[in-house]
Amino acid sequence: MPLTAAQHAALEALCRRIVPLPEADGRAAALARDVEARLDGIDPEQAALIARLLTVLDHPVTAALTGGIPVRFSRMAPARQDAWLRGWELSRIPARRSVFQALRRLVLSTWYARPESYAEIGYLGPLQPRVPAFPWEGPAPGASSDDEPIARGRTDDAKAIPIPLPRIDFDDEAWMRQVTEGARLGGDTRVRADVCVVGTGAGGAVAAARLAEAGFEVVMLEEGGWHRPRDFTEREAEMTEALYAEKGTRATDDVSVPMLQGRAVGGGTLVNWMIMLRTRGHVLEEWAAEHGTVGMGPAELAPVFARIEAETHTRAMPDDAHNPPNRALLDGARALGWSASPARVNAKGCVRSGFCGLGCRYDAKQGTAAVHVPVALAAGARLLTDIRADRVEMAGHGGRAPLKRVHGTVLERGTGRPRGRVTVEAPLVVLAAGAIGTPAILQRSGMGGGGVGRYLRLHPTTLVTGFYDREMYGAAGVPLSAVCDEFVGEGDGYGFWIECPPMYPALSAAVLPGYGERHRAAMRQAGRMAPFIVLVRDGADRRASQGGVTVDRRGRVRIRYLPGPAERERLKRGMAAAARIHFAAGAREATTLHARETRLRSPADLGVLDRRPYGPNQVGVLSAHVNGTCRIGTDPATSGCTPDGERHGVPGLYVCDGSILPTAPGVNPQETIMALATVIAERIAARHAPARAGSAGAMQPASAAHAP
Repeated sequence: MPLTAAQHAALEALCRRIVPLPEADGRAAALARDVEARLDGIDPEQAALIARLLTVLDHPVTAALTGGIPVRFSRMAPARQDAWLRGWELSRIPARRSVFQALRRLVLSTWYARPESYAEIGYLGPLQPRVPAFPWEGPAPGASSDDEPIARGRTDDAKAIPIPLPRIDFDDEAWMRQVTEGARLGGDTRVRADVCVVGTGAGGAVAAARLAEAGFEVVMLEEGGWHRPRDFTEREAEMTEALYAEKGTRATDDVSVPMLQGRAVGGGTLVNWMIMLRTRGHVLEEWAAEHGTVGMGPAELAPVFARIEAETHTRAMPDDAHNPPNRALLDGARALGWSASPARVNAKGCVRSGFCGLGCRYDAKQGTAAVHVPVALAAGARLLTDIRADRVEMAGHGGRAPLKRVHGTVLERGTGRPRGRVTVEAPLVVLAAGAIGTPAILQRSGMGGGGVGRYLRLHPTTLVTGFYDREMYGAAGVPLSAVCDEFVGEGDGYGFWIECPPMYPALSAAVLPGYGERHRAAMRQAGRMAPFIVLVRDGADRRASQGGVTVDRRGRVRIRYLPGPAERERLKRGMAAAARIHFAAGAREATTLHARETRLRSPADLGVLDRRPYGPNQVGVLSAHVNGTCRIGTDPATSGCTPDGERHGVPGLYVCDGSILPTAPGVNPQETIMALATVIAERIAARHAPARAGSAGAMQPASAAHAP
């Protein structure tokens, strides 16, 4: 939607102050045009909200009500604009802080995605067209070994990293005829199968592979697109829009917690930073004792975890392959006597490009797009991409698995505009649309209630940045190759752990606090900056449901989440621990994500963390682990599914994604979701015999009787 002249003037003024940019050289005007173009490509309601925020921002009455004189923001002197923005950034009114953060992140992430910003911050950009610039980038020295996740064989005269031939020829394999992209679908289409699986991430793809191998006719629906290795350009803005939910802008309603979720064939496994962790035994035992899970204890899941790890080539990162931030995490933690170890990652032939979060161009990451989707297709499954599943309709009655219809919308790649309808008829439906998508589908289908949409768990995450006097370039190398788990067990098992994230410019700019010269000065130090993230296992107060997902009357998904007192205390303790690791590793300074500038120059400064606020948008919190909104359990009032993954009261409708986790797992949930999907799929196969009607999987135009 185009902005009005007044809204665009306000946006251009924001760009000049937030980046900041001088008025004379025209870059602020160009940036404002880029931001406006981004608004045209996101959800229309979200874009309309941003436009309204710009109107509020630039209204003279707004300035008068916030303690100033009635003058438009776009016409204020620069010093007054800065003071006005600072007032909203630190306001005691949560809504003002939300407005400020929404606009700040939008402008900064757009500017630092522009190549013209790279030289100032020392960002080298994609690896593929250049030679490796650091020892921790590209293949490592030495002879290759299948027991390692990385590629070796680097020489001093290494050329640009070539695009390898993928192990799976996505264009020529005969079974690729079983993939139908949304661009090839028009009008209304009807598909019949034994099982319809919605989603192809850690849960959906694994369930589809197991069921297809068991003889079921399986149809997979994926909201995102199918991307081949050559499609991953390593350009942050382009890949974020293509591979993430809501083009990377998904957040809680008050924008206090941005959420990174994959939206493509492979789901979160396509953009995961490759770490593979088993949920610890005490958590699995808690699930059994408090939620009635059966056959999912430590002993039963151990061989399932081992199977997943074998399929995904999960191996420990060798000690000589870490980049400097991960090396600092290991060395600093060990200097303090704390538990820290190399991570286990799902990779084969990794060239340490650093772009794991933007899809693997080098066919090294062993996510479900590379492993389980091909297995499902080879066993006869079909895959339909660019299809958003909207609702499930009960089309039959009685029996163990009455016929159901999954109604979906065909989306235009890139714009997300509707271009057709799809209906899949199947007695068995497996929802694996993620902990935001799955409860939304159930609620639109009249199958909500009980625990559906409740108990959202996010592993609230914050960041402590260390500034060093040596090269730390964290945009190269395996982004997450080490973990400090010293504090995981504290707080009755609801502790925290510390890892490293990648340092992509737009993501880093949006996460780092502040704006203007203060923010720009921090970005100029990116090459000597090491980020540590603190991840908290939330839900310590097991009676509380601190987050939830609902669908409003207009069909818009609403997400609420507020860390409780226990989570805020653990975030604070985690920040102090991360800062101590930085200082032990040689950092000269550490900063947090508090809106009020917080610089720590030694462990003696840690007491300031007790004096900082921890409310929404007062300290930066984000998450890439979204779980719990349809959790398994025995009580329909407080859970969404039975311990077998079947929706309470809806025979034949199963859930296999992060929404079924009874609590936050306390580790990256990818491997656990894959393991539980294996267990649930095997139980489905044992309970329901595959049909053999002869027409399963066939596509045809929808008749009037079956049209949505």
